[in-house]
Amino acid sequence: MTESTSPTPTTHPTGDPGPAGDTALAAGPEALRARALRALTTARARTALLTECVEEPDLLAQHSPLMSPLVWDLAHIGNQEELWLLRTVAGREAMRPEIDGIYDAFEHSRAERPSLPLLPPEEARRYAAEVRGRALDVLEGTAFQGGRALTEAGFAFGMIAQHEQQHDETMLITHQLRRGPQALTAPDPAPVPPYEGPAEVLVPGGPFTMGTSTEPWALDNERPAHRREVAAFHIDTVPVTNGAYQEFLADGGYEDARWWDPAGWAHIREHSIRAPQFWRREGGQWLRRRFGVTEVVPPGEPVLHVSWYEADAYARWAGRRLPTETEWEKAARFDPATGRSRRYPWGDADPGPDHANLGQRHLRPAPAGSYPQGASPLGVRQLIGDVWEWTASDFLPYPGFTAFPYKEYSEVFFGPEYKVLRGGSFAVDPVACRGTFRNWDYPIRRQIFSGFRTARDAA
Repeated sequence: MTESTSPTPTTHPTGDPGPAGDTALAAGPEALRARALRALTTARARTALLTECVEEPDLLAQHSPLMSPLVWDLAHIGNQEELWLLRTVAGREAMRPEIDGIYDAFEHSRAERPSLPLLPPEEARRYAAEVRGRALDVLEGTAFQGGRALTEAGFAFGMIAQHEQQHDETMLITHQLRRGPQALTAPDPAPVPPYEGPAEVLVPGGPFTMGTSTEPWALDNERPAHRREVAAFHIDTVPVTNGAYQEFLADGGYEDARWWDPAGWAHIREHSIRAPQFWRREGGQWLRRRFGVTEVVPPGEPVLHVSWYEADAYARWAGRRLPTETEWEKAARFDPATGRSRRYPWGDADPGPDHANLGQRHLRPAPAGSYPQGASPLGVRQLIGDVWEWTASDFLPYPGFTAFPYKEYSEVFFGPEYKVLRGGSFAVDPVACRGTFRNWDYPIRRQIFSGFRTARDAA
């Protein structure tokens, strides 16, 4: 997923009735203010957890050239909050204008950020805390109605809460890449019996509404709502599991060019990739490293840390394919009884602990078949949470797309270089996860919390 950069405010997308239209979030100003406060507070508590569980050397270190030092993320979170809530919404003078370039995600790549004059950890914490204190004052005094798109229904505050949670997920990835003793702990998901239900679900053909024009805190690439025609297809009831993926390994899947996109085949050969990231074979069994702990790969969990190329190869080996982004969203949102698209598979209510594995409550996916209360009307499970799911689709704008509030969030990434992921993972907070939410990354990426499910045509 992309990172935020400096603000270049624009108007709300043309033709979008604005954030206040969503029935699930249509509320008075004080209820919206309380919602924004909860979202901001939850995000900051998670940021503190991720940056206070290790000592200063780990905050300053670059644990992978793919990731920033944790201390960069910490100050960047504060800087973006200042840019949007204090300067853009409230019109205040810059607190630390000299650091804007250092924490502009587009000005410096992740690989070069350790060489920048970063704020030391304590100074970064003080800066972020001071920004937050002033931002809460702005929240208290901001009108959520009145025609200003950036503040309508608290959009700017929701955007900043989502931004922080997205960086919290990035920091959690850094923790997974970090070498050293375990620093984070969380209870495991509740055990469930091995899933023995239908292997796939038929999604009927016909039109459905994709995207949104009314979700108050939806980001620009989720907009606008539009009709899509979809042919009937079958989709896996649950994500592909470690056990199923091991069958692909045992059958020589990484040694057979038939299953691989040519670019993917070249990539795995060049980098000697023979299994999902963090896996290794030892003593006749597969082990994995997970947040500093080495453990046997659990066969019943959704497979994790696979690239798009690996997901695509498995699907071909299995005689199937990856679902398109449109198919994925129809499976997740379409209610055949009413013909409408829900906010989430289970309905319009915000996610709860019985619906999905979200919010870093756990540090692993739940077993396949978990969360029956979170199933879609057609019976597809775990579409939200657990693992980001690769789709077959390139990251492209919807018809009528307009960048808001700045083109660097989505527009500069549109094109065939990036593949779309859907559904969120255990590392995603509910504020940054919806049935319409779109993630994207290069097809070689594996450090992200990515898995997949497969599909096939109904004909």
